[in-house]
Amino acid sequence: MNDSRKIKIGILGAGISGLSIGQLLKDKFDIEILESKPVCGGIARTTDVNGIAYHTIGGHCFNSKYEDVLSFVFGQILPLDQWNKIERKSKIKFHDYEVDYPIEFSIKQIYEHDKELAKRLTIDFLNSEDDGKYANLEEWFEKKFGKSFATEYFIPYNSKIWKNDPKKMSYLWVEDKLPIPDKDSFFEGLISNTKDKMSHARFYYPKSNNQNTFLDALAKNLNIKYNYTVSSIEHNKDSNKWVINKKDEFDLIINTTPLDKLIDCFSDAPADVQASAKSLRKNGVSNVLWKTQSTDKTWTYIPNKDYLFHRYIHIGSYFSPKENYSVSEVIGNHSFEEMAKAGQSDNFLIEPLAHSISEYAYVVFDENYDKSTKSVKDYLQNIGIYTLGRFGEWQYYNMDVCIKKAIDLSKTITDKYLKV
Repeated sequence: MNDSRKIKIGILGAGISGLSIGQLLKDKFDIEILESKPVCGGIARTTDVNGIAYHTIGGHCFNSKYEDVLSFVFGQILPLDQWNKIERKSKIKFHDYEVDYPIEFSIKQIYEHDKELAKRLTIDFLNSEDDGKYANLEEWFEKKFGKSFATEYFIPYNSKIWKNDPKKMSYLWVEDKLPIPDKDSFFEGLISNTKDKMSHARFYYPKSNNQNTFLDALAKNLNIKYNYTVSSIEHNKDSNKWVINKKDEFDLIINTTPLDKLIDCFSDAPADVQASAKSLRKNGVSNVLWKTQSTDKTWTYIPNKDYLFHRYIHIGSYFSPKENYSVSEVIGNHSFEEMAKAGQSDNFLIEPLAHSISEYAYVVFDENYDKSTKSVKDYLQNIGIYTLGRFGEWQYYNMDVCIKKAIDLSKTITDKYLKV
């Protein structure tokens, strides 16, 4: 088709994925983004609290191992000179002391507090046998890190953040989420100050001290219809167009909204697909923005099952100059009063300033994950709907991976519809 401007694409959702694919296609197609909220940015959007950027779902920052993602963001959206580059300084509250993250490079610190545990962790790691076959997430941890690391840290922490037994979870989400040392790099860490080399060991945050600067730049010059709730999606066979809410017509639809809710919009979706969509699990989060003691840390992870919060996001360390603010996070619905009371046991947390509860934060890779996601995605593919992003693909994607997937999809669509 030579005149691609005749092809109208409806993008559902103006989060990172929707905005990215919109930017990548807007000069070649007629693009309209439908967003249910009055603002763009999705779960990466911050809320202003007394001039502080409050991250209500996670602590979204940016870096990437993908050169095309870096080129897109710094070359087309927000120039590199508009970002600060920050070194990750993460800690783990391990037993009654703190060690550096990732824990497998912190044997020397553990040894200062518990010599026998440090020895056991080391011996188990070096004796672990990884045959590449894993029945579940727990087994993946045991074969990658040894049973002692799994028992002391990985299993309790992941049980806490997923509210699920790692024996009942898939391990497939872990790639690029955790630094995974081999025995050579682990041994090097024992005798030197070796750290992991993942892309997010250093990250970028806007010099404005607010992630919304990037999100607003990503939304620039896009046709976004805000406060638009998609309730129905139908295909008109006569016109060969998709009709949303019985009025708005599109040649193509790209979804970035949660799969479990999207399927409700198709009145003719098969019963098994509807059941699969309803079986998809996700976790919401509750968090509180705190005034805190001074710190140069960026994250603190807390595996202790008896303490409500699973991590602190030291958002003030993202800012320049640094400020004394952190976000405490816990899975599920928890009141401000409950979280403020829990925080009283940690002198680091001084004053709770704001509270948020979010329904969608993380997808859960339970025992039904593979079957259910395949059923829903196969259905959408068969009817010609593209789906993209963390909840659009039901994957634990970071911001940069969402952008990478948008870049790849934009090439697929361009190649398909711009061929003469």
